[in-house]
Amino acid sequence: MEKIIDEKVQGTSVKNGIKLGNTRKLYIESYGCQMNFSDSEIVASILSKEGFNTTDSLNDADLVLVNTCSIREKAELTVRKRLEKFNAVKKTRPHMKVGVLGCMAERLKSQLLEEEKIVDMVVGPDAYKDLPNLVRDVDEGRNAVNVILSKEETYGDIAPVRLNSNGVTAFVSITRGCDNMCTFCVVPFTRGRERSRDPHSIVEEVNDLWNRGFKEVTLLGQNVDSYLWYGGGLKKDFKEASEIQKATSVNFAQLLGKVAEAQPKLRIRFSTSNPQDMTMEVVKTMAKYRNICNYIHLPVQSGSNRILKAMNRLHTREEYFSLIDNIRKIIPDCAISQDMITGFPTETEEDHEDTLSLMDYVKYDFGFMFAYSERPGTLAARKLEDAVPQETKKRRLSEIIEKQLTHSLYRTQLHIGKTEEVLIEGVSKKSSSEWMGRNSQNTVVVFPKENYKVGDFVMVKIESCTSATLKGTAIGYSENN
Repeated sequence: MEKIIDEKVQGTSVKNGIKLGNTRKLYIESYGCQMNFSDSEIVASILSKEGFNTTDSLNDADLVLVNTCSIREKAELTVRKRLEKFNAVKKTRPHMKVGVLGCMAERLKSQLLEEEKIVDMVVGPDAYKDLPNLVRDVDEGRNAVNVILSKEETYGDIAPVRLNSNGVTAFVSITRGCDNMCTFCVVPFTRGRERSRDPHSIVEEVNDLWNRGFKEVTLLGQNVDSYLWYGGGLKKDFKEASEIQKATSVNFAQLLGKVAEAQPKLRIRFSTSNPQDMTMEVVKTMAKYRNICNYIHLPVQSGSNRILKAMNRLHTREEYFSLIDNIRKIIPDCAISQDMITGFPTETEEDHEDTLSLMDYVKYDFGFMFAYSERPGTLAARKLEDAVPQETKKRRLSEIIEKQLTHSLYRTQLHIGKTEEVLIEGVSKKSSSEWMGRNSQNTVVVFPKENYKVGDFVMVKIESCTSATLKGTAIGYSENN
């Protein structure tokens, strides 16, 4: 389905997100978390006002930007390879400029710009509004850098350009930064202190997306459950706020309710949650509103209390179990996914077995699993030796992945015989005669196309499954359609 969007932006025509009259081409790639992809949409919006439209062709680009991730070493290596590619193209297009955005920009600014001289521009996650000035600097032959972290910036006043959009699903950022200081994580250093966006601007963006035909939004933050708006400022300052500010404050559960009520037919998801901050108020809000999906991404990182303490995760194994039990009491069919790190410094076989037994208890629907990689600047890198052998990390990771595949199949099999609402997102990757969508639990569902179209809510009877995909037959439109 082709979705045409015509608007007027400051008197200038826009069609399909392309600002008519712009002459320069922006090519942008994003890596890492969903926040990076959301940030790239903000960047595209800012630069559209500076004469740039996005292009899918690297060879047509006047400005190439890569939005980077530093959470794991592999992500940085991938970006470096892409920068080599960009610089090879640059030899044939001398006027083309290359810039690095995001977390890797913040972490490696001097190295990328001055020592290796492989980029023209380095821009941190809180400095995107300075891009017009930075672009002018590189146009005039000067290197450009701004990686200053902000205590206030949320980009709540920027209307994102929806890049590579299917016209059905979209991200809406609600918080930036993180205060948790897990010892393995660079995010607090690369994205700064945690701050929340004005709830009115969030609801306005959600309303705009609905009016433009989108059917699902995901509320994004490094830690959405710690969302707290009381008129601006850092969350740590809330205790000093006035009594009026406190009385009118909005927490995450309240924000979820506001968004759900604003557009009752719009599907709502959120990511990422932190076990130490998730409350039963949030879970009860999920249960109250039909349009909030029954899915929680709830990273645990390890099943060992000793390792959790070394990671500065402020929850225990037992507290995590209690949270899982309470979620399933309130929302019995809620899907839960995980992040897991294996091979953290000092991890023993006993610690690894604790992780495997935790997985057996929860039986996650799916997960994201990684071997530990030391990130320079983190407390773990400064204080703990990365001494678990690589072969041991690989073996433990394989065991975790194998267990997750078993649990994923167990969970998908529970859907067989049920009829579930599915939002069609596009054509199946394996067959052009089938649609692909997701149910409330975020599980991929494929079924024959028939006369349905992208963006339809369809009731599908589930007939078979793999560990990752449900297969079925549509029996009609959902009442939500």
